[in-house]
Amino acid sequence: MSEVQRTLVLVKPDGVRRGLVGQVVGRIEAKGYRLVAAQLRTADAALLGEHYGEHAGRAFLGPLVEFMLSGPVLAVVVEGHRVIEGVRVLSGATDPTLAAPGSIRGDLACDTGAPVMENIIHASDSPGSAAREIALWFPDLG
Repeated sequence: MSEVQRTLVLVKPDGVRRGLVGQVVGRIEAKGYRLVAAQLRTADAALLGEHYGEHAGRAFLGPLVEFMLSGPVLAVVVEGHRVIEGVRVLSGATDPTLAAPGSIRGDLACDTGAPVMENIIHASDSPGSAAREIALWFPDLG
């Protein structure tokens, strides 16, 4: 049996603005994962700079940070067996046009032609990223 993992999920500003927080969280809970912590907050540039640090120097980073500063996000720590992989599959492909029906992005996100993809959700992509991101967004959970 695999060990229990934790991952970070962000409902991005477009998801909050469109009133989709309940649907996103509901899908995660319906999958059998447990919410450990949640906070609705507006991120600052310093936090986002650390969160997206691996993308430093890439052309899309500035517009991405600007988008993430455009409104509140719901930050959630989710726990369960193989939760990192499971939430990534539940989220769907990054490009909402290509995301499979039944996934969060496939059902709820749409390509708006914005400079960065407004695709509703972020989910950590590995155990290392999950640990780093949880520590950034929820430093008291260490």
